[in-house]
Amino acid sequence: MKLMLLACLGHAYAAAIAVAADAPFVQPSEVGPAHSWFEERFGADVSKLPFSFKVGDESSADVLKRCKADVKTTQLDGSRVQRTITWTDDKTGLETQAVVVRYADYPSVEWTVYFKNGGEHDSPVISDIHAVDVSQPVPPEASTILHHMKGSRAAPNDFEPYEMGLTMRAEAAFRSAGGRGTNGSWPYFNVNWADHGLIVALGWPGQWRVRFERDGAGGLAIRGGQETTHFKLHAGESARTPLVVLQWYQGDWIRGQNVWRRWMVAHNLPRLGGQLPPTQLVACSSHQFGEMINANEENQKHFIDRYLEEKLPLAYWWMDAGWYVNDGAWTTTGTWEVDKKRFPNGLRAVTDHARRKGLKAIVWFEPERVAPGTWLYNERPQWLLAPPKNPGDQLYDERWRLLNLGNDEARNWLVGHVNALLKSEGIDLYRQDFNMDPVLYWRAGEALDRQGITENRYVAGYLAYWDALLEANPGLRIDTCSSGGRRLDLETLRRSVPLVRSDCLFEPTSQQAHTYGLSLWLPYHGTGTLVGKSAIGQNTTEGVNEYDFRSHMASSVTACWDMRDRTLDYEKLRRLTGELARISPFYQADYYPLTPHTLAPDAWIAWQFNRPESGEAVVQAFRRQESTQAETRLKLRGLDPDASYRIEALGTDQAWTESGAVLMDAGLKAVLPEQRSAGLYQLSKAENEPVT
Repeated sequence: MKLMLLACLGHAYAAAIAVAADAPFVQPSEVGPAHSWFEERFGADVSKLPFSFKVGDESSADVLKRCKADVKTTQLDGSRVQRTITWTDDKTGLETQAVVVRYADYPSVEWTVYFKNGGEHDSPVISDIHAVDVSQPVPPEASTILHHMKGSRAAPNDFEPYEMGLTMRAEAAFRSAGGRGTNGSWPYFNVNWADHGLIVALGWPGQWRVRFERDGAGGLAIRGGQETTHFKLHAGESARTPLVVLQWYQGDWIRGQNVWRRWMVAHNLPRLGGQLPPTQLVACSSHQFGEMINANEENQKHFIDRYLEEKLPLAYWWMDAGWYVNDGAWTTTGTWEVDKKRFPNGLRAVTDHARRKGLKAIVWFEPERVAPGTWLYNERPQWLLAPPKNPGDQLYDERWRLLNLGNDEARNWLVGHVNALLKSEGIDLYRQDFNMDPVLYWRAGEALDRQGITENRYVAGYLAYWDALLEANPGLRIDTCSSGGRRLDLETLRRSVPLVRSDCLFEPTSQQAHTYGLSLWLPYHGTGTLVGKSAIGQNTTEGVNEYDFRSHMASSVTACWDMRDRTLDYEKLRRLTGELARISPFYQADYYPLTPHTLAPDAWIAWQFNRPESGEAVVQAFRRQESTQAETRLKLRGLDPDASYRIEALGTDQAWTESGAVLMDAGLKAVLPEQRSAGLYQLSKAENEPVT
């Protein structure tokens, strides 16, 4: 097995699918086979089901074969059909249900499998549950490349893309770390061969594993699911598998990524009133007041007023960790009541102040981690999970406890309590953090015939908790944070967006690299930008400048500026936030890396966001601090070769026109005379305008 850092992207582009400029991006030749696969794999022959498990010593095929299948079909909307297949085993009382969705507009099939013990006694042990267990035909002679990515560890190389050659009889295995779904590893994969490909995604905000194995007979075996499953179910008890998505495509792997991105925008990004999450500038004072430990009603109102005085176009005011009763440390979580010593009128005084000025409010919570001395720790110990001794590779303090969201009583209390706070304090966007590894908490004390059940019930409870908040608060948005980007699985992202994609912040090279990698998969993610000193130790030294700000541009940007400092270059900040407002809507368009991924200080890095339907694009290019190369050619993608494009270099007076053919074949000429500089180019089709 050979692991290679993603290198020269240019070689990977040669096999792009050839379609007319006005043709739909997703082709009928892609969607049709996906529909056929759906009908074959979720038809009458249970031996073809794309999942597997054991009940006692019996295989799932043997168990389901003796069951009568009840099949129901539901038209969810104009694009989605759901098929629910339920098998009930009279012998064991076990009910197995597959909920499957196929898409009319994308070559995608998804499913989740549910188990319920409908009997009066414990079920046999259910084990070796593979949420996905398929063999994808691949020509034996085809060069097969597995594209995957690093998860988050709060490091500069978070979301670093990799590729691996899957030669005959090669295999590769991946797993999350510590029980958080994108901690260290990334549960989204793209396998490409001979102008075709398959994307595999596992939606599980817990401990998962996936294995790819290429046999010698033209098959690629893919198996994965929750890492540990060996449990009986008590009477009436339920369990589930991770969500699985398969998406086929034609062309090179980058085109496959854009089929995925378009599907994410069309069917997965959480919407309010039918509207996609807006691109936005938000602000907080965490780096001036030690998160919220030294914050109070007065200084929060002052910062809101100062941002608006400087005409910075905020959408939200953000109050992060530490607003609740604590012992002077924001990590002391577990008493979820506003600290009335600092906020005698509650957070509502601040959120109302913001609302009167046209802003909404974000407030941070971390309900799962419970610290000693707090209300939950002292008053509800029966709701809490305790850990074993930390072996040294897990992120937790042994004194911490985990609020068990798989406990119905605990979860129902949390739903009611947080709902009351959302309403009483005027909170528009609920931010949930999770700064600990839960897997050993889940596994501690489990009996041999109950391995994995605590995690399974916990994950179901976590998702049910969010669903309850959203149902009770129709205008609510959710921000997912788990020490940054360690919980970015698909189930989580259908309910939330990540406003801080990594806790590695503010340094421009890392931010460029994070945007490069994460944009392959997610059309919406955010970060923050700081100028000057930080009360929590994340200082910057360069002042207000284009290079730093443009390195941090994203769908959502959190301004962490010290508004008490009237010497900041606010005119430049207004210009740069204006650029952000202009280009950030492009972050949900097609995405093309234009250089290799790199953290090298002497390199360039660049990418393109493209809207072929409107003939518009944005290119971002960065010449790093040690690069001796003053210019480069960036070969663009997805343009109309027969059209002319007007190119504007934002922040300059430079504009020119070039043909699409030249921009794709010879490339866009990016000239950055100074080291540590950033180019930002906006392209639009130019009607009847000659090339200049």
